[in-house]
Amino acid sequence: MIFEQIVTGGCLSYLLGCPERCAAVVIDPEASQIDRYLGLAAKDGLRIHYVIDTHTHADHFSGARALKAATGALIVMNKLSPFPFADLRLDDGEILKVGELKLQALLTPGHTRDSMCILASDRVFTGDTLLIGGTGRSDLPTGNPGQLYDSLFNRLLKLPPETLVYPAHDYKGRSHSDIGTEIASNPRLQKTDRAEFIAMMEHLDLAAPTHLTEALRTNLSGAKTVAGLLAEAAARVPFVAMDDLAAALAAGNAGYVLLDVREKDAFDAGHIIGALHLPRGQLELRVNDMLPDPTARILTICEFGRISTLAAATLRDLGFTRAAALDGGVKAWREAGLPLVGG
Repeated sequence: MIFEQIVTGGCLSYLLGCPERCAAVVIDPEASQIDRYLGLAAKDGLRIHYVIDTHTHADHFSGARALKAATGALIVMNKLSPFPFADLRLDDGEILKVGELKLQALLTPGHTRDSMCILASDRVFTGDTLLIGGTGRSDLPTGNPGQLYDSLFNRLLKLPPETLVYPAHDYKGRSHSDIGTEIASNPRLQKTDRAEFIAMMEHLDLAAPTHLTEALRTNLSGAKTVAGLLAEAAARVPFVAMDDLAAALAAGNAGYVLLDVREKDAFDAGHIIGALHLPRGQLELRVNDMLPDPTARILTICEFGRISTLAAATLRDLGFTRAAALDGGVKAWREAGLPLVGG
């Protein structure tokens, strides 16, 4: 077995490959690591055939659809997964063949209703069901502490004690554990009575994941993240440096129609000299009246440089093919001591 563990902050994902058949699978891919998965597969001459998410993640963005788009791999999930783009849904005990490798699905609800673990030879990929020195939480949407107890004590912990444990997360830099070690030393697994375990899980009082709503929204639907939208927009527009614009303005020839897309109160509090005001929310409706020349060089401006990037991309979609965005925003302009009017 070719085996690679990919660490992204506290997120752990995995590439498993069969050298005989040059076939590979990626487990719990993280959206920011697509090029790395492709590079690792290419290094060993592997083709990614499957992408597995062990559950609907609430704390990071799945890279499953992006990997499928790049490789043609099938997306594999629990039979209960609500994800509409899953190509293959596994029931308990079913085996996925990746070349000569055999990966068995163990349905382990509790952290989420659609949680499953993947047993592969001497190791088990536990998603967020079993962590090193902990367990997945059960207080997020579709979580259930009773089901988590059953999945742990009646399923996972009955695997041979030498079975290696590879979870989807670890925040202390640990790569893996084993079933025997977790039984002996994992604090949460010392609550062997079902009622006591449930009571413990119900009183953990954990903070919600930072990106909970967006992660659930995108991972459930396959929709785009805000960061993804910004990255797509940034790839389609050119940028102008603040110093270059400041020098051009000082020389009396900006060479651009400056378009400030912030809200009125922000514009009135201080804007770059000569800028027109057109809030981003009104852009599509008013752009023909305010910008009658589609060949003009338009430079969009906002507070932090993000909304202006989206606005410039929208203008290009609308036929203003010379639209660009200011690199940075009015905040950075102000902090650099460059001149503003208004306020």
